[in-house]
Amino acid sequence: MPDVFTKRKRSEVMARIRGRGNKGTEAALAKLLRVCRITGWRRQQVIRIDDKVRRARLRGRSHFGMAKARRPIGPELRVEGSRPTNIRTDFIFPSQRVAVFVDGCFWHGCPKHCKIPAGNRPFWKKKFAANKSRDRRVNRELRKLGWCVIRIWEHELGKGRGQQTEFRRQKVVERIRTILR
Repeated sequence: MPDVFTKRKRSEVMARIRGRGNKGTEAALAKLLRVCRITGWRRQQVIRIDDKVRRARLRGRSHFGMAKARRPIGPELRVEGSRPTNIRTDFIFPSQRVAVFVDGCFWHGCPKHCKIPAGNRPFWKKKFAANKSRDRRVNRELRKLGWCVIRIWEHELGKGRGQQTEFRRQKVVERIRTILR
């Protein structure tokens, strides 16, 4: 089936229907963390990394402690030729440098639950491939900087009640606790 939208029109349509976060699954994980008394986390934090900070951290030095220089912000970073990278996490444990992402089964292409819509399959295949590629790039970037990355599928938090749902939730809690130790 040919695409009925121009590239610009498709972009407008997608901008209107695109979700702004995964509030339901994030709330479920926040509730689970509270119930299990796991503390020290922050929600919806942005990790801002520019090339100068990236190079300094890879050398083992703190960019912000160097020579008491004023930290460049905003457009100044672009003027210096370094393109900032903003990574929005779902949850972070800043003191342990652990980033947690809760990935929706549909948008991130869960192998168990994601079904590509029948209409406009090439568009959706490209969209899911780009999302997966971005996830890998974010993981790689954070790991280079010494962060531990945990990715949790939406289905692991489970909706409803039952023994299997509780088992999956407990496995998520165990993964987080193991990394925080």
